[in-house]
Amino acid sequence: MTTFDERERSFEKRFAIDQERKFKAAARRTTLLGEWAASRLGLSGTAVGDYVKALHKVEVESKGGDAVLKQVSQDLTDKGVAVSAAELNEVMQALTAKVEAQLAEKGS
Repeated sequence: MTTFDERERSFEKRFAIDQERKFKAAARRTTLLGEWAASRLGLSGTAVGDYVKALHKVEVESKGGDAVLKQVSQDLTDKGVAVSAAELNEVMQALTAKVEAQLAEKGS
């Protein structure tokens, strides 16, 4: 095996690890956002888990966190909970930072 082949495999492995980490971070962030929103919506018990699952489904189907933010915003608005877009973005950023710190700490 040449040095070039070794470097290529190393880059491929690093890419796969980075993608897995991004997936874990997004999934965890969505879970935390769902729990935060569920508390604002007055949900408890199994309803919280169901709400979080619904948000994960939105994220997978739309391939992104923007759709999750829109869904949470719509759900809060429908329930009469006043939360600004700026506040939602701030919560999302804080949760993203928290999750990234947790993953870095675990080394995952």
